[in-house]
Amino acid sequence: MIELLKALALGFTIGISAALIPGPMMFATVGISLEKGWRTGPFVFLGHSMVELTVILLVIAGASSFITDSTIAYVSILGGIVMILFGLVILKSAKSVSNVNIAESAKKFKGSVGPVSAGILTTALNPAFILWWLTAGSAIILQEYLLGMLAIVAFIIGHWFADLGYLLTVASSTAKGKDLFSERTHRRILYFCSVFLMIFGVWFISNYNNLSSFV
Repeated sequence: MIELLKALALGFTIGISAALIPGPMMFATVGISLEKGWRTGPFVFLGHSMVELTVILLVIAGASSFITDSTIAYVSILGGIVMILFGLVILKSAKSVSNVNIAESAKKFKGSVGPVSAGILTTALNPAFILWWLTAGSAIILQEYLLGMLAIVAFIIGHWFADLGYLLTVASSTAKGKDLFSERTHRRILYFCSVFLMIFGVWFISNYNNLSSFV
């Protein structure tokens, strides 16, 4: 039970960390919700989750065929490095976050595509998303796979709960003409997320031998 709660918390924290970074999916949610209201959030999430679930299933499908000590060591170290790099990216984005910049970028998506299509396109065509799941995301799924399928399910639930909750909140706030966070609060949350990812990345690198002991 403790391992499942850890997986749930990990999924939620990583989900929030990724969602908070100003990027195409956030801009699309803000832009489309100006016309379609709070319902934009769940529909953008639907498109996003369809792509993400496909990637996760592909990782799980291939997991049983390449689990070896050397593979786990390689994936864990590479995944840890990428987590640290993503933490640095979040740290950099926190310094330049601006509600004005987000609003201006969001206008490009107004009236362009539907919310489900926006969720699919801004996910599948996002290089950062692909890089994450080829490295750090695969490492985490592999770790949870060694603990059992329930751990993977718990991780996904936590991750998607964060995504859905955040996108719904963003869409609702935009539809009401309000900013979700003040710039100061947004920066502070991003700072916390960046530190969390870097610490978790270091843990992954330093504990790859413990992960390989499951094999």
